[in-house]
Amino acid sequence: MTSRETKIELIKKAMEARKYSYAPFSGYMVGAALLCEDGSIITGCNVENASYGASNCGERTAVFNAVSKGKRKFSAIAIAGGREGRMDYAYPCGICRQVLREFSDPKQMEVLICKSTEDYKEMTLEELLPESFGPENLW
Repeated sequence: MTSRETKIELIKKAMEARKYSYAPFSGYMVGAALLCEDGSIITGCNVENASYGASNCGERTAVFNAVSKGKRKFSAIAIAGGREGRMDYAYPCGICRQVLREFSDPKQMEVLICKSTEDYKEMTLEELLPESFGPENLW
């Protein structure tokens, strides 16, 4: 399990990444910080698009950023989101849950849904995506 210090660092980095969100249509800004198996932290933010379907969530941006750096095993993610000026508990959408599942053990992957370093919820990916379908199901 991830140490309290690492969780706090993840939350801070997710909150920082949120500042870079491009959300002119919804106004809902999301930042994510992904803990890789090697201990590195990769961040991402949501990027909206006028066509909506071409938008990308902060969680997936972090995953794609990590994969583009050769990192493919993740153990935790912190997600910070909300409309400008406030923080909400921003749970990952279904697509993000499935993408996280591709690169982690759902029983071990920790998900931190945070409003601040003192106000956050912890769960596993398995709790968010029970009975999931992963790469091992294809073999």
